Amino acid sequence: MGAVRLKKTNPITLVVGVALCIFILFFLLGSSTPDFSASRKATAASHHLSPPTSPFRKLSGGGKPKPPPVARYNLNDVTVTSTPLENRENILILTPMARFYSEYWDNLLRLSYPHELITIGFILPKTKEGNAATTELQKHVAKTQKYGTEKDRFRSIIILRQDFDPPIPSQDESERHKMQNQKARRAAMAKARNSLLFSTLGPSTSWVLWLDADVIETPPTLIQDLARHDQAVIAPNCFQKFWNAEKKEMDERPYDFNNWVDSPTAQDLAKQMGPDDILLEGYSEMATFRSLMAYMDKDDGLLHEEVPLDGVGGAALLVKGDVHRDGAMFPAFSFYHLIETEGFAKMAKRLGWQPVGLPNYKVYHYNE
Repeated sequence: MGAVRLKKTNPITLVVGVALCIFILFFLLGSSTPDFSASRKATAASHHLSPPTSPFRKLSGGGKPKPPPVARYNLNDVTVTSTPLENRENILILTPMARFYSEYWDNLLRLSYPHELITIGFILPKTKEGNAATTELQKHVAKTQKYGTEKDRFRSIIILRQDFDPPIPSQDESERHKMQNQKARRAAMAKARNSLLFSTLGPSTSWVLWLDADVIETPPTLIQDLARHDQAVIAPNCFQKFWNAEKKEMDERPYDFNNWVDSPTAQDLAKQMGPDDILLEGYSEMATFRSLMAYMDKDDGLLHEEVPLDGVGGAALLVKGDVHRDGAMFPAFSFYHLIETEGFAKMAKRLGWQPVGLPNYKVYHYNE
């Protein structure tokens, strides 16, 4: 039998084969979870009992989890400044939610503040509408956090469910704004806000942005714009866009009437009330003659003009973390004849923090 000659291998074939092997090894050994930037990895919690505003990553490979951490926090090191972006201050956005609006989520994604410094907390009722909203919320959270780009992913997202029944069955705008429903509805809202706040406020939180689930349009620089005022509690003006049939064009109208300056009339009404009675704003049956920030906007006014307030709404509200840590919460009972966000403003003032408003800086509410 003669000698066998081996066929010379083409170099290109060798290169392609090596590249294919490397790709297969990378695919098999690489993590299936989305990669995190170095800064996110550095702040990731190693245990599910870590502070709620720290992102938590499950261990791969089914290894034994580390014991709960014992950590020391010096709150004096937490800065709360008018330049949060430059100081990389952590923001906690809190949203009580009964219905999910995709425009709300899209608006969150447009916020220009670094998302890796933003934690978002939600609380939803255990109702048919609440269940539907939770399902939609989870879909959008997964799309952003698991499949979204690095710049879109938030530091951490927390979803809570209420452990109490809502006082009114429907969340339709006409139903929830009826005067006879206000005390029970807003007491429930106060409980939801407090549950959300106490469950999510972390030791590194500098600012808390309360943003209602039906606020669907804000400037992308909302956080920076409000923080630049360096105020303890600051509220923009909440309006609503609508089609004006008379003008045959889009128009806007005031929406949130809970940002106000108190009046002697309202104070006199309070003196005549029982201990559990509350004052309500925006109802002809209870004319308070307060000065409402909703009517203070000017077409030629300064965007960042400030107005001291005695009551605030919760549509959009930036609060220094220290205000909540000092004990300012949302009373679910008559507090100086005020309740929920208006009661919060009164409590903040009693603690030495003055709320302010920006009548010419607008955010926009969903139009049902």
